[in-house]
Amino acid sequence: MKPGTNLPTLSGTMNELRKKGYTEDFNLKTDCLDCRGGAIRISPDDFQIDEYFRFEGPSDPADSSILYAISSQKHRLKGVLVNGYGIYTDPVTDAMAKKLKIA
Repeated sequence: MKPGTNLPTLSGTMNELRKKGYTEDFNLKTDCLDCRGGAIRISPDDFQIDEYFRFEGPSDPADSSILYAISSQKHRLKGVLVNGYGIYTDPVTDAMAKKLKIA
């Protein structure tokens, strides 16, 4: 990164993804993702992670989050999921944890 350039922000990255069609807001459940107030539930086999971005808090590394750009061909949806990573991640099934694991 060049000196003087701004580091990307969570909200700025979300806005860029929305321009690319990632318009749904996914919520992480124990065994699936849901959106539209729970009207659509997507199992780990029915979505893929297209991109992800990590963000750390400016003063506290424990204040960290990860932004996923997710698509589901089965449900014809694209959207975003924001989750903490590290010690504060949400409890999920093994299948969800494996799907959301980023090397």
